This record gives sequence, C-alpha cells and structure tokens, in this order.
Amino acid sequence: MAATVFESPFFGSLLSGLSKVYLKAIGWRRVGQLPDVPRCVMIAAPHTSNWDAPIALAMVFAYRFKAHWLVKNTAYRWPFRGILKWLGAIPIDRTKSTDVVSQMIEELKKRAELVLLLSPEGTRKKVTRWKTGFYHIARGAGVPMVLAFLDYARKEGGIGPVVHPTGNFEADMREILQFYSTVTGKHPERMGAVEVPQG
Repeated sequence: MAATVFESPFFGSLLSGLSKVYLKAIGWRRVGQLPDVPRCVMIAAPHTSNWDAPIALAMVFAYRFKAHWLVKNTAYRWPFRGILKWLGAIPIDRTKSTDVVSQMIEELKKRAELVLLLSPEGTRKKVTRWKTGFYHIARGAGVPMVLAFLDYARKEGGIGPVVHPTGNFEADMREILQFYSTVTGKHPERMGAVEVPQG
C-alpha cells in the first residue's frame, strides 16, 4: 500500500508544525489524546460549516495520525488519484452489490492499522437524524468508535471518549449523542436536536 502524507517524515513534520501555528493563530487549541488503538472508526462532528474541513484537517496534521476518508471511485482517477491516495483517501464503489458498510468492514478487517474518519451528519445543513453507517462499520469490523469534535464556543477541537459498540444500538447511540450535545458547531442553529436513530 502506498505511503500517505502522514507517513512522510519530511511532509508529516512540516504539515504538523504549520498546522500547530495555524491553530494557534486562529485561537484554537487541541484537547485530548489519541487512544492506543490501531484500527477504529473516528466520528467527526458536528458539521455545520465549510470552515470545519480546514480546521479538522489542521487538527489531524497536528496530531500526526494516519487519517483515512472515503471518496467515490469515479473521482479516484488521474490526475487526482495520486494526491488523493497520498492524502489518505479510500475509493468506494457504489455500483457494487456490496454496500459501503460492507466494503469498509472488509477494509478494516484486512488492514493492521486504519483510522477511518467519517461525518455521520453527511451535510452542513440541519439534520435531526444521523446516518448510522459508522456504527455498523465499527460493529461489523469489531473496532471501537473514537469521538472527535470541533467546539466553536470554546475554540477547542480534538479527541473525546472511545465507545466500544456493544450491539445495543440505541444505548450506544445515546452515549455518543450525549457527548456531542455538549459540543457547539459554528452554526448552532443547524445542529438541531438529533434523535436517537432506530438500528
């Protein structure tokens, strides 16, 4: 498997340093430590603004962990394939008979290390029900869920609790949503009161 930017000694160090300077310049600080788990599904929430992406990316580079994210396989081609792979993108084929959840369970099971970064809201618009694929991926692959966040009220971002899927979907989701209920997005009016989904 090709190395990503996170594994490059030069670019990894450079981007980590630049990201720390950027976060300090805009008044943000990192909170929490990366758990010692080689494989996990990392939830990125809340997502209410275009500003979430650059701040979240700066957090990833500052922490220097190997983050991977999903991209449609139709975009994973020349001339973007190389840079997308370098940035940690994993192509998904929505035309396959197996769905994205099954593809990602397989991907997690076959790799020794993989941090899969997912946004359960799936949009910057107001939502009242999260997409639950992240939970079923973690459960199916037997890996924990790491709760990452950006809190604009406190200007803090980073790593929260680790939740191990028990199979009791509603109880696990209540625990996750309880944590995020204390986190404020850039546009709080878009957050809404997220309901506990039915498995």
